Amino acid sequence: MQIQTDRVAWFEGGDAVCNTQPMVARAWRLILLGPPGVGKGTQAELLCAATRSCHLSTGDVFRAAKGLPECRRSPAIMAAQDAMGRGELVSDETVVEMVRERARCIRCGGGFLLDGFPRTVAQAGALDGMLENESVRLDAVLSYEMPIEEIVGRLSGRRSCPGCKAVYHLTGRPPKQEGLCDHCGTALIQREDDRPESIRVRMAAYEENTRPLADYYRSRGLLIPVSAAGTPDQILQRSLSLLGVPKAAI
Repeated sequence: MQIQTDRVAWFEGGDAVCNTQPMVARAWRLILLGPPGVGKGTQAELLCAATRSCHLSTGDVFRAAKGLPECRRSPAIMAAQDAMGRGELVSDETVVEMVRERARCIRCGGGFLLDGFPRTVAQAGALDGMLENESVRLDAVLSYEMPIEEIVGRLSGRRSCPGCKAVYHLTGRPPKQEGLCDHCGTALIQREDDRPESIRVRMAAYEENTRPLADYYRSRGLLIPVSAAGTPDQILQRSLSLLGVPKAAI
């Protein structure tokens, strides 16, 4: 039986220690890549359950830090929050230091799945140094791929409730009454980020920033492209097959 870690060490960093540890026969150490709308978040959850590895998302760290008292926020976390508050990108140096503060998670015997890090070749090089210091080897980098027109169709169909924040999709999860939230009856809206023109801009930025990173891992024989077509379970089984995870371990 799997024992789920509470990820305290990842959320808080420093000397924090998780109260529970996962029990694994084989520790997997993976990185996930994929553009917005490709379903990477869902796959991260499914992969962690299947491989019994720990989901290490930098986005989770930023969200968790908001609930910490200022005295428990590290200089790296403070610098990251300041940058985001100004609408700026968090620098490579700050992100790397934030992950370095959580080196305990990198060397955890339960394995890990990194989501949101690295985002640049500079961050990937720094991660290589951390892994070497901890005598840990990266197994693979899964890159989820989908034609841009399918991503545009998937994201542009989303509708959000400005009242209770519920999310719908025109074809995948439509509201019971067209244009109205099932829960509170508020008129649904299409977020600016979900408009086709905005999505194409985001995809272009992702492609520009991520292609060098994909090339970096491809040159090292670690990149595994994965088609993101199909249901979440179909994509999961495709991922596990490409990794060579034996069925008995799932």
